[in-house]
Formats: sequence, structure tokens, C-alpha cells
Amino acid sequence: MLKSMTAFASAQGTEGALSWAWEMRSVNGKGLDVRLRVPDWIPGLEQGLKDKLTNVLDRGNVSLSLKVTREDSAGRLVVNAQTLDDVLGAIETVETAAMTKGISLAPATAADVLALRGVVETGGTDEDATALAKTLMTDVGPVIDAFVGMRANEGERLLVVLNAQIDEIDALTARATTLLTTRREAMDASFQAALTRVMEGSAPADTGRVAQEIALLAVKADVTEELDRLRAHIAAARDLLAAGSPVGRKLDFLAQEFNREANTLCSKSQNTELTQIGLALKTTIDQMREQVQNVE
Repeated sequence: MLKSMTAFASAQGTEGALSWAWEMRSVNGKGLDVRLRVPDWIPGLEQGLKDKLTNVLDRGNVSLSLKVTREDSAGRLVVNAQTLDDVLGAIETVETAAMTKGISLAPATAADVLALRGVVETGGTDEDATALAKTLMTDVGPVIDAFVGMRANEGERLLVVLNAQIDEIDALTARATTLLTTRREAMDASFQAALTRVMEGSAPADTGRVAQEIALLAVKADVTEELDRLRAHIAAARDLLAAGSPVGRKLDFLAQEFNREANTLCSKSQNTELTQIGLALKTTIDQMREQVQNVE
């Protein structure tokens, strides 16, 4: 199954005086980057969530946030004495160092100190937090399922688009292959006319050398190998799409190879219609690359 790297999911939950809200989203990325914003007073939650996500995701910049609130007196603010002592000690150290260097600092207010992370915490026992962690680890399951489901749904739509683009590349490659016979006849006529002009020139020409140069030009203009490689890339792309995610990196590399062959085809075409086909190939390949960037 092909999967997209973009998705969004959210959910809310309650238990007793506690209520919480999940929000999960992702965008495309070169690898898997999981970023969590969860309360640090809930033991083991961050690592547990990270383990869950890395088990079901392969690529994407993923963020998961959790906001927990209390509605009763148990949610009163409590000063963490140890953290407060550490903060005050750090302030004293900074002020002393500043005075030594003759630098005047504005005095820190109580509000400044209270605003620092960890100085003020929401009241609650460790046992409550531990039980809450287990509840939240269970509650996040449907959120992750919905998130993964959305990536799969987006992937199905991507698959339709990519298959259509591969079909278009295949059709253009077939047109280019069919055109080779007509192009060869035109090139032969052009070479023959050029050869006649050279041989009829005022200065005698070395027939063997002229034939050698014409043969070299014909080899340089030959696009058979490029078309063969395009057909091989088409087959490889179809196999990757059928295999499903994670194939995003491989498809991205393959799109670059498609583009390389299309560029060479245009540079060697020496034929208006073949050049038009090459340009159409490049347009379709560029569109495909944009879609591939979002494949897991």
C-alpha cells in the first residue's frame, strides 16, 4: 500500500478531573523526525509515544502534542522547591559575574522566576501521574490509527495520480519509438544532401573521412539507448508503486533518472516532433517528481 507523508488527527479525552487533547500532524521529510510536546511530569510518556510512532511510521516530519488540564483543586499550582533553589542560585551567579565586569543588570522579579519552566508545577501525586501515563498510552492508540489511516487514504490518491503519469510517460516513449523510423529516413536524406554538397565542392574531399564523420554524427544522434532506459525505468516505477511504501526515496531517485533520459533525448533529437515529445516527457516527469516528494 502506498502511503502519503501528510496527515492530521486529533482527539480529546477525560478521566475524573482531568481532560486532555491530542493533536498529531506530519509533512514530508527525507527521513523520520518525530517531535513530541507532552507534559514532562507524566513519567515514561514521551519515550512510550516515540516507540509507538517509530513502529508504524517510516518517513516524514511528525509532531504529536498533548495538553492536559485539571478542573478541580488538585490542579493547584505548586512551587518546586528544588528547581526554585537552582534557579535562584543561577541568578545569583549571573549577577555576581556581571557586577565583577561592571555590567548592570535589571533585577529579576518574582514573576520572571515563576515563568521559568519547572519552577511551578501542577499538583498531583506520582501515583496519579503513573496511572495517567498508562491511560494516555491506551488513549493515543485510536489517534495514531486515524493518523496512519489518513496517510493511507492520501496514498491511494497519490497512487492514482502517479500511475496516470507513468502511463503518460509510457505513451510518450512509445510515440518517440514509433517516430524513429521517420526520423532516420529524414536524417539519411539530410546526410546524403550534405555529402553531395561536400563532394561537389571546389576542393576534393576524402570519401572515407566524410563517411566516417557521418557515421559518428549518426551514432551521436542515436536515441535508442535512451528510449530503452526509459522503458526500463517505467517498468521499475510500476513495480515500486505495486510494492507500496516505503518506496518514496527510490521513486525520487527514479524520477531523477527519468529526467536525465528526457534531457538527453531533447539534446540529441535533431527532429522537431521528437523534441516536442522530449519536452512533454520533461513536463510529466517534473509533475511526477512533485508528487513523489510526498510518498512515504
